[in-house]
Amino acid sequence: MKHAWDPANLDIRAFARAGAELNGQTPLSAMVRLSEEQPAGDGALADAPVSWSLRGETRDVRGGAHQIWLHVQAQARTALVCQRCLSPMVEALSVDRPFRFVADEATAMAEDDEAEEDLLVLGSALDALALIEDELLMALPLVPRHPVCPQPLSGSEGVAEPPSEVARPHPFAVLGSLKRDKS
Repeated sequence: MKHAWDPANLDIRAFARAGAELNGQTPLSAMVRLSEEQPAGDGALADAPVSWSLRGETRDVRGGAHQIWLHVQAQARTALVCQRCLSPMVEALSVDRPFRFVADEATAMAEDDEAEEDLLVLGSALDALALIEDELLMALPLVPRHPVCPQPLSGSEGVAEPPSEVARPHPFAVLGSLKRDKS
């Protein structure tokens, strides 16, 4: 029997035990916090799809309970403003991250420093779409900019190039002349 998993209300324990996979697409506009990062009035990518996949698994641990894991992958394209030339740009975002679930917040805090994977507290249900949105938000560049801006930077027209190696007097040359004058 095929189970109908709801990514907005995912029973992560059952999902992992079943070794289930879930794939989907969600419009960017449905991810409110991520769509707020787009420039105002730029609706070109508002309905662009956010492609995602979830894979659950359990792993045996010697002398302990099974570990519950969730592997999250997501791709999206979002509009941003280049901070160098202030013109619109499209940024491709990609997330590929494993999460391990632990019993409580104290366990997560105790194991966090030594764990290579991200740790989440196991609850009754997980909003996987919110988790995907969180990860895509963290994948946004801190300072979005084109690799090469498509147009000259504003304010750079008519500005002369800085002079190359103008011969300036040495700052201590005056002190040398004072020393010679006293002798």
